[in-house]
Amino acid sequence: MMKKKMTKFTPVLLALLLSGCAVGPDYHRPTVKVPSQYKEAQGWRQAQPQDGQDKGEWWAVYHDETLSGLLRQVAISNQNVAQYEAQYRQAKALVAASRSDLFPSATYTGSSTRSSSTGDSQRTTSNSHSLQASASWELDIWGKLRRTLEENKASAQASAAELANITLSAQSELAQDYFQLRIMDQQIALYQQSIAAYQRYLTVINNKYQVGSESRATLAQAQAQLESARASALDLRWQRAQTEHAIAMLIGKTPAEFSLPAANLTATLPTIPQSIPSELLQRRPDIAYAERNVAAANAAVGVAIAGYYPDLTLSASGGFSSSTLHNLISLPNRVWSLGPELSGTLLDFGATSANVEQARASYDAAVASYRQAVLTGFQEVENYLVQLHTLQDEIQAQQLATEASKESARVTYNQYQAGMIDYLDVATTENTSLSAQQNLLSLQSTQWLASVELIAALGGGWDAKNLPE
Repeated sequence: MMKKKMTKFTPVLLALLLSGCAVGPDYHRPTVKVPSQYKEAQGWRQAQPQDGQDKGEWWAVYHDETLSGLLRQVAISNQNVAQYEAQYRQAKALVAASRSDLFPSATYTGSSTRSSSTGDSQRTTSNSHSLQASASWELDIWGKLRRTLEENKASAQASAAELANITLSAQSELAQDYFQLRIMDQQIALYQQSIAAYQRYLTVINNKYQVGSESRATLAQAQAQLESARASALDLRWQRAQTEHAIAMLIGKTPAEFSLPAANLTATLPTIPQSIPSELLQRRPDIAYAERNVAAANAAVGVAIAGYYPDLTLSASGGFSSSTLHNLISLPNRVWSLGPELSGTLLDFGATSANVEQARASYDAAVASYRQAVLTGFQEVENYLVQLHTLQDEIQAQQLATEASKESARVTYNQYQAGMIDYLDVATTENTSLSAQQNLLSLQSTQWLASVELIAALGGGWDAKNLPE
């Protein structure tokens, strides 16, 4: 009789299961307002060719082999990247576990026991042996399991995007540290040149002082100028050392394992190609991360709504049970069971409704976070565009000021040598010239850093198409 009832019931269950219905809202990407063009891109000269940013190794546009070698190590050895890569593998495993819930599961048990009891002054000993297998299948009539799988898949994609974002962030940080360090090398070299010049000036003034043709005040002024330059050079040296240590950490090494000898900056400063504003939604991994979180939150709403409906599970078990082991597997010792199980909530005092409301609120929060990520992305691009655009003119002006101050220092020193002016004027113009040259290098450092930041703000060479299916 049980088999006949199950035969009649099974087609209905299969029809419900295969109908594909799943409670809860289907996902649609939230709408965001995207500008038709970047505000600060007007008048910006676009680079050729335009595919420079479409490659994974975005740093290739700088044409610096040392930098390229360092950046390739980030994805391999950086420990923050390794941490997020492990979290992504965890998320993928969770997807696999959720997918397995859609299919039947089977288990087996075997036992052999010997027990003793005493009654009416008589001890009774008995044996029990069993071998059983069971199978169960939760029919996903309402789509709870499918929504759970959908949620976990979106979360895994969010984890992949987060991994890409962490990697891009570490690479961007390393590139900025690298350019900053190379500019420091130039600044230190400039101070060394100035120190050598000031040492020569001090020698000349000291000789004059010894014969009484120069004052003690002039000698003290020359000495102060020399020591000030030495102090500034030493200040840069510890800053350079710390920057070198930061690069070592980013490639997964201790400071003792890594050194980067001083060298000239031979990289090429690229003219950054513009992307279409709408492409920013696909090119930035942090935006993709936020969008995938929205998809996961949307699926979670469906999982919560499924709590209103009962769960239906088909289960079957069979095996053998006997008090003797030698004839355990025989027809008389056979045991079996088969039947459906329906379970649901009759009364929960609003707990399910609260879960649904919580899921909807989480979805709204994820949408807001996604839209904020988009706004932040556009702000960063606009900021770096206007910074780079302005820096071009600022550097040109500073170059003219630097040349003028160097010429002023040269003329003033010649006038001092001719006895026309005091050394105080020489010291003033020399300090002005050195300051102008250092300011120029600082502006160039800012320009290199801003170029890296703009490339990162545009997503580097990443694209949402890289997300795993």
